[in-house]
Amino acid sequence: MSRVGFLYPGFSAEDEYPAMARRLGVELPLAHTEMRVDAHRVDALLDIGGDEVLAEGAKRLEGVSAIVWACTSGSFVFGWDGALRQVAELSAAAGVPASSTSFAFVNAVRHLGLRRVAVAATYPEDVARRFVDFLATAGIEVVSLACRGVITAAEVGTLGREDVLEFVAANDHPDAEAVLVPDTALHTVAWLDELAARIGKPVLTANQVSVWEGLRLIGSCDRMAL
Repeated sequence: MSRVGFLYPGFSAEDEYPAMARRLGVELPLAHTEMRVDAHRVDALLDIGGDEVLAEGAKRLEGVSAIVWACTSGSFVFGWDGALRQVAELSAAAGVPASSTSFAFVNAVRHLGLRRVAVAATYPEDVARRFVDFLATAGIEVVSLACRGVITAAEVGTLGREDVLEFVAANDHPDAEAVLVPDTALHTVAWLDELAARIGKPVLTANQVSVWEGLRLIGSCDRMAL
């Protein structure tokens, strides 16, 4: 069986990967990468997503057919061209195809044939705006942006079901064809059906699309519906 590896910064919602692996009947090994500073700040995010950090993490993922850098902010903060270079360097270091959560969102939106989205981000606004710019480069229009302003991934990881459901539902927009929730530190996968039912349209969350992207890289994305 092909295995997809994931690089995950620090510790917050990494338990979603084994949960999805069990649900899908696949192997999704995960390696934690170094997070010297836990902060949704541009300087800290550039450090988290540095080539050396990712290459070191990739060494701990053996026997995988593809790797996903499971960090949205630690990829889009580099901009479109920088994020492309980031995954190219990761692929070269690992010797297998690579992608990141930021590209996972773009590919998932395109897969669903959508063009207009709302973004419900846990980040501060200056960081979230970089995600909007990233999506715009891909031709995806963000019709509304909500920012919760949480600084650390550790705090994001403590948000529970009601917090997540209420935050996402409150930040839908009538012109949006889907709602994007871009933080791999946020627990969401146990509540995906509830989110979609409450919103009445697709809700794409960071760990969800990261796994889908990994399966896409190995030609198995049909195992997982979005």
